[in-house]
Amino acid sequence: MNEMLINQAADELTQAPAIDMADTPYFLLRSPQQALEAQGVRARLPSGPTASLAERVDAFFAAPRSGPRLLVGAVPFDPEQADALYQPDHVSGQPAVVRVETPTLVGDVLAEPPAQAYAGAVATAVTELQRADSALEKVVLARSLRVTTAQPLHPRVLAARLGRDPSVATYVVPVPSEGGPGPAWLVGATPELLVSKRGERVLSHPLAGSARRSADPAEDARAAEALLASAKDHDEHRHVVEAIVEALTPLCHRVEAQPQPTLHATATMWHLGTRIHGTLKDASVSSAALVALLHPTPAVCGTPRHPALALIRQAEPVARGFYAGAVGWTDAQGDGDWYVAIRCARVQGTQVRLYAGAGIVAGSQPDLEVAETAAKFMALLTALGVHDVRPF
Repeated sequence: MNEMLINQAADELTQAPAIDMADTPYFLLRSPQQALEAQGVRARLPSGPTASLAERVDAFFAAPRSGPRLLVGAVPFDPEQADALYQPDHVSGQPAVVRVETPTLVGDVLAEPPAQAYAGAVATAVTELQRADSALEKVVLARSLRVTTAQPLHPRVLAARLGRDPSVATYVVPVPSEGGPGPAWLVGATPELLVSKRGERVLSHPLAGSARRSADPAEDARAAEALLASAKDHDEHRHVVEAIVEALTPLCHRVEAQPQPTLHATATMWHLGTRIHGTLKDASVSSAALVALLHPTPAVCGTPRHPALALIRQAEPVARGFYAGAVGWTDAQGDGDWYVAIRCARVQGTQVRLYAGAGIVAGSQPDLEVAETAAKFMALLTALGVHDVRPF
C-alpha cells in the first residue's frame, strides 16, 4: 500500500467543497505514519463471524475483479457477530471535506449506565475475580454516553477534530444503520495497533493500564510515574501481552516483546504499551487471519476470553457493536493495518453514542474505574465541545 499523506487541518474544513455523505460511502484511516482514504463501494465482502474472516477474504480476492485490490471496514467487538468490509470504488490521497458548522449539542447527556450503576457492575466483577474458584483473571467493562446534535453530525468533521492529536490513528468507517435517518459511522481516534503485516513482518502495539493526563506539567509527570509504578496496571497489561505473544508464537520464527511496558501518551491519557514484533514462518498468512487470531484481546475483552465475553454480555446494558472491534484494511497480498476501535463514537444523523471501557482485575477499585472511563470520554467530548465529564 502506497503512503497517502493527508495534511488537511481541521480549521480548513469550511473552505472546501461539500460532499453528500449519504450518497458517498467514505472510509478514512489516518495514522502517524500514513493515511488511507477511500470513496464508494464496488463490492461488499459477504459478512460473517470473525473466525471465518480470512477464508472469506481469500475467496473474495480469488475471484476476478476490477478496481482496487483492497478491502476496508470494521470487525465488531463480539466475534460471533457480523463484520462490515467492502471493496471501495476508488482510493485517493486527498481528503473529502464538507462545509459544516461546529457541532452543537441539544438536550442532556445520557449515561448508559450512570456512573453509580457502572461502579456497581465493577464491584460485582471484582467479587467474581476474587473468588478462589473463578475462571476470570481480567474483564473489561464498558459504558457509553448518548448525545444529540442540533444538526446531523458529519463524521469527517468529528474525525478532523480528533485528529488534532498526532499520537493517535483517526478513522471513519461506515457501519450498518440501526433504524433512523441517514447512514451510520464509527468515528474515532485510537492509540492502539492490533496488528500490522507487511510480508513476513508482524507488529502489534497493545495498550492496557491508563491514567488521565493533567494540564499541569508537574501533576502530569506524577500521573505518569504513578502509572509506571502501579502493580494493578502492570498486572492488567501483562495479560494482554502474554495473550498476543502466545497467539503469535506458533506462526512465527520468533516473537520479540519489550521486557517492560513503556509510557504511551495521547492528548488526554497516559497508557502502558508494549511493542511486539514477529517474523512469520509463512508470509502468506494474511492480516485478516491475524485479526481473527488475536481479536478480541484482553485489552478490550479480558481473559480467559470466553468467560470474559459471557460477563460482558450479561453486565453491559448497551451492546458494543463495532466499539472495541477492529478497523482497518487488507489487500490481495494479505498485507494490512488493523487498529483497535476505541476512543470512538457511533454517529447516525443527530444521534451520537460515545464509548469507553476499563480493565477490571482483582485489585480494581470501582470509583477509580468510573474515573478512568470518564477520562477516556474526554477526547470525544472535547471534540464535541464538552469539557467537563464530572456529571457523567
